[in-house]
Amino acid sequence: MAIKIRLARGGSKKRPFYRIVAADSRMPRDGRFVEKLGTYNPLLPKDSEERVKMNVERIQYWLGEGAQTTDRVSRFLEAAGVVAKKERSNLKKGEPGKKAKERAEEKASKAADAAEAAAEA
Repeated sequence: MAIKIRLARGGSKKRPFYRIVAADSRMPRDGRFVEKLGTYNPLLPKDSEERVKMNVERIQYWLGEGAQTTDRVSRFLEAAGVVAKKERSNLKKGEPGKKAKERAEEKASKAADAAEAAAEA
């Protein structure tokens, strides 16, 4: 059984509240879980102690059993100092799209044509 430590959404519409749970990876996001490990309330200010609450001992137990964490939960654990910080990079995000590349090429060719015309005159 592959265990994941992930968020399970609760709360009403536009008022999210999450439980940090250890769940079988095959179960749905808000479905059956093995153990509740903490809570996350994104509506609270970032400096509030109530925003993220975790049972660190149980999380370390599950990590020792081979559980994998999702990206968001691993960020919480890094902030708490439970796991080492991972190097992340999203290389595609900073890359311009196809249309933007085409516009940049057109602009460069127009600038080159204008430079040639100025040199001839």
